[in-house]
Amino acid sequence: MKVLVTGGAGFIGSHIAEELIRQNYEVVVVDNLVTGKKENIPNEAPFYFADVRGDIDEVFAKEKPHIVIHQAAQVSVSYSMTHPGYDAEENIRGTINVMEMCVKYNVQKFIFASSAAVYGTPEYLSIDENHPVSPISFYGLSKQNAEKYIQMFSDAFGLNYTILRYSNVYGIRQDTKGEAGVVALFIEKAIKGEDIKVFGDGKQTRDFIFVKDVAAANAAACMMGNREIINISHYSSTSVMNIIEQLSLISGERLPYSLHPERPGDIRDSILSNSKASQVLKWAPSYNFSQGLKETMNDYQKDMMQVL
Repeated sequence: MKVLVTGGAGFIGSHIAEELIRQNYEVVVVDNLVTGKKENIPNEAPFYFADVRGDIDEVFAKEKPHIVIHQAAQVSVSYSMTHPGYDAEENIRGTINVMEMCVKYNVQKFIFASSAAVYGTPEYLSIDENHPVSPISFYGLSKQNAEKYIQMFSDAFGLNYTILRYSNVYGIRQDTKGEAGVVALFIEKAIKGEDIKVFGDGKQTRDFIFVKDVAAANAAACMMGNREIINISHYSSTSVMNIIEQLSLISGERLPYSLHPERPGDIRDSILSNSKASQVLKWAPSYNFSQGLKETMNDYQKDMMQVL
């Protein structure tokens, strides 16, 4: 069975491609390399340099994938707040374009990377899939609108889908440039011995999920979770200050940090239930936060030693 992964040269997409190959799927990667890196793509996967907003008809005509996993996206909350048009173009128009190809070439299933950002400020914790959707950032709004288009494509054209709402993904290959995840940024600062910037009081919490667990969830969705919206999370709560504490333990020294004003579009606390993922996808995370953090830091240290 052949799976086309958009954004397959990126942080999450490349891990998905690797996991699918490990499970003996044929994998094709489409990426415009704006944030993705060609070296992230598995050697076994044919690569097409293309933008999902543009003409990708030839890719579908040649490869005829059975499943499409759509990871390509604009993922920065802060960038979306200053560039809402670009965010919408990437996350809504890009998704529609890929789905039009799926319908045209009779793709069996469309798997979409959504986000906990669609929920906005939590009305209760933990957040399950029945929680009201009320995004407070343009990024969350674009993901919500993409979800609605997916459901309407399913109703209008019979396109099967699974929507996966990720909590805060971290891990190996996460870029530290631009809008990086807090874990990647903190690890880079820890390795360099630089001051860590904490926005807010550091007591805000997130549900961190290791990228390899996210890849496994996508692989599970290839065969299960038809026409479902499913949270993909660790189902645990970690504060920003706790990340610094754990990195201090790993590095063996107290890491310096400074407090800065909160950023617009950020929520205070978030923890996502993954009970539905367990029931529907038969999936559960394999890594706890400490394990994932150690593996990620070891990989960053190895890469930095190679650069030096």
